[in-house]
Amino acid sequence: MSQSDVKTITVVGSGLIGRSWAMVFVSGGYAVKIYDNQPGQAAKAVAEIRKQLNELEEAHMIRGELTSTQQLALLSSYDDLEQALEGAFFVQECVFEQLDVKQGVFQDVERLVGDDVILSSSTSYLMPSSVFSKVHNKSRCLISHPVNPPYYVKLVELVPHPETAAGVMSTTHAVMTKVGQAPVCLKKEIDGFALNRVQAAIIAESWRLVQDGVVSVKDIDLVMSEGLGMRYAFIGPMETMHLNAPEGLEDYMKRYSGGLSRVLTSFGPVPDFCGEGAKKICNEMSELIPSDQKHLTARKERRDQLLMGLSKLKKDHEDAS
Repeated sequence: MSQSDVKTITVVGSGLIGRSWAMVFVSGGYAVKIYDNQPGQAAKAVAEIRKQLNELEEAHMIRGELTSTQQLALLSSYDDLEQALEGAFFVQECVFEQLDVKQGVFQDVERLVGDDVILSSSTSYLMPSSVFSKVHNKSRCLISHPVNPPYYVKLVELVPHPETAAGVMSTTHAVMTKVGQAPVCLKKEIDGFALNRVQAAIIAESWRLVQDGVVSVKDIDLVMSEGLGMRYAFIGPMETMHLNAPEGLEDYMKRYSGGLSRVLTSFGPVPDFCGEGAKKICNEMSELIPSDQKHLTARKERRDQLLMGLSKLKKDHEDAS
């Protein structure tokens, strides 16, 4: 592929998510311009990405068909937004989770790009109708919500604004597929999207079970990591039910819907995550893993190594299928 055939994506924001998106996009052969409004930060991000890609290549875990050198050649940093946006067909915003800041970013970006440029936000919880409320052409706007860390966890939720064009959704789906992500398309916006709503349900019931003295912090994590999580790493809840009855999902519901409904009606109210009761749970967690940076950093590195291995296992399985 010649240099003129390479399409350009601009990543606005050079923090953890911005760096992760940049690594994902260059792995798929896109030229990536990283912009940060703090002078020098984008250049520091490129230096950090260089270190990570070299380490991934040494571990034979780098994504895509290109070498680390080839991927790094696609990467550049900018302190000037107009220069960073020049030639881009897709803009991925990755600034911190504050509505007015994101709105301001998209107002600035819209003034500097053509009408056909797709504007995408990495927000985790903010609704598309809020994030893009000050954008004039909302038909080219959507949320592309990644899972942290995006380089190892491939899911990305594509969430439309009520005015998002179907072509924008399909183009973004194609981009995400090309770079090796696993995109899912929500049909309409909803608070928390899909992943965070499922995650919130798990967090709430786990919290209640610990707070009510039913199970310990350590053991509720084992319920997921050695139980549900073992299945859910490869098949989701719907397929799990479909496979857990002799004649599939309808049969499963005939057998177990009564017990499922009974358990659901026993769920308590939304827990108080910050009150006195919460302190006991937080202390119990900190006894298992101290909250200082040394211990947290070590556990994050362990998490990423495990996710890297799981990602490789899933890929090897897909290649063999």
